[in-house]
Amino acid sequence: TLTDAVLAAGSLLQAVVRAQQRELLARNYIQADETPLPCQTPEKTGRNHRAYLWEYSVPGGVVVFDFQMGRSRAGPKEFLQGFRGTLQCDGYSAYADLGPGLVYAGCLAHARRAFVEAAKVAPHDPLPPEVVAQFGELYAIEKTARTAGLDPAQRLALRQQKSVPLMAALKERLVAIRQEIAPGGALAKACDYTLSQWSRLEVYLADGRIEADNNWCESGLRAIVLGRKNWLHVGAEQAGPKVAAIASIVETCRRLDINLRQYLNDVLPRLGQWPINRVAELTPTAWQAAHKKS
Repeated sequence: TLTDAVLAAGSLLQAVVRAQQRELLARNYIQADETPLPCQTPEKTGRNHRAYLWEYSVPGGVVVFDFQMGRSRAGPKEFLQGFRGTLQCDGYSAYADLGPGLVYAGCLAHARRAFVEAAKVAPHDPLPPEVVAQFGELYAIEKTARTAGLDPAQRLALRQQKSVPLMAALKERLVAIRQEIAPGGALAKACDYTLSQWSRLEVYLADGRIEADNNWCESGLRAIVLGRKNWLHVGAEQAGPKVAAIASIVETCRRLDINLRQYLNDVLPRLGQWPINRVAELTPTAWQAAHKKS
């Protein structure tokens, strides 16, 4: 059946994705995010277990999805074992204390979103739109950098000149707003979250390689979020890693602008007999490099 064929492909691709994971962990900058993935289990009848698909990726590059039956710190701690560098994520506590050698970068989009939600709760309150507009000024600088095609050094210089004073003004305004309003409301919670993340939110100002937000990672999860409305759930825990392997290859090929059909038609027939110690030659990045040479 089609399902059997897909799972067989997923099983073969797991070795490739493990090699892809090693590629990813060798980098010094990774983004991370996660989304629920309903999964059927024998222990639960009539409803699904709430599993998770964790995404670890490089903006514009390698993507690895990791299937886990829960949302605890154990998942990212195991996956990121040995990684040294900058991890960009939201403020979810599972990403904290994952080991030595990590620098945590925050996500401006998550902080901004809290004020957008606060504006919906209190549409006549002028304060949330004021803060959203300040975030807009920061994003306008990022758009300028993208449009001009700035390299990391040039982007850093632009941020140092224009974004640093804007961030300082934003922090000053958030502190003032928080002192004016009562705790517990949506705006107070937005201020509290953003200020608690402030040291992480400033990381991108000192490194031109780092994005202002986690939107690359979130876009990688969008297909999963939309897809689960159609396929409803993963049929069994054992199928989860196979689904994750397929999603990893599909999203990586999309980001690298690799023709997925061409890649799979070439790689899948060879995987069954391919030496395990050479599987790194078949990752999308290695495959793309080899085909550019030829």
